Amino acid sequence: LYWIAQALVYTLARLFLRMRVVGGEHVPREGGAIIAANHMSYLDIPLLASALKRRADFIGKAELFKNPIVGFLFRRLGGFPIKRGSIDRSAIAEAVKRLKAGRLVVFYPEGRRSEDGRLQQPKPGIGMVAVKAQVPIIPALIEGSGQVLPKRSLRLRFHPVVIRFGPPLDPSKFEDTDQGK
Repeated sequence: LYWIAQALVYTLARLFLRMRVVGGEHVPREGGAIIAANHMSYLDIPLLASALKRRADFIGKAELFKNPIVGFLFRRLGGFPIKRGSIDRSAIAEAVKRLKAGRLVVFYPEGRRSEDGRLQQPKPGIGMVAVKAQVPIIPALIEGSGQVLPKRSLRLRFHPVVIRFGPPLDPSKFEDTDQGK
């Protein structure tokens, strides 16, 4: 199901949104890694998944999983829930487990879609997960998805989309190297 959905979304995004992927070589072909992306639209999940050359698991707000159809599909495609507004230890443990198993896990550090298209302050935690799992963080920028399907809109618009991946960030740089000095 994942690979069929990925191929379908990629084909449609290339045809109708002229989607381009820049820096894909920064995403490791194997081993655990975190993709940290901005979040502008509900389309970010399928567009980002289609831009990757390997399967990825996505963390989604717990409310999405309450809808039986969306929850079923999200789980079948590798998604898992996180409760917003507090520290969700079970979601953190699940992310670390998947990363240590060599999976690619996508985080949206802003915690929700942007209201105005600008980057929001990131929520804490992604660095801690990277350190616990000892995996790199790959920054990703999704440009144009907010124009294709803006927040609070049900109408798709044709607009180019570019997905940019940056060089990996080493989690050892986040650790306290002073050892309490």
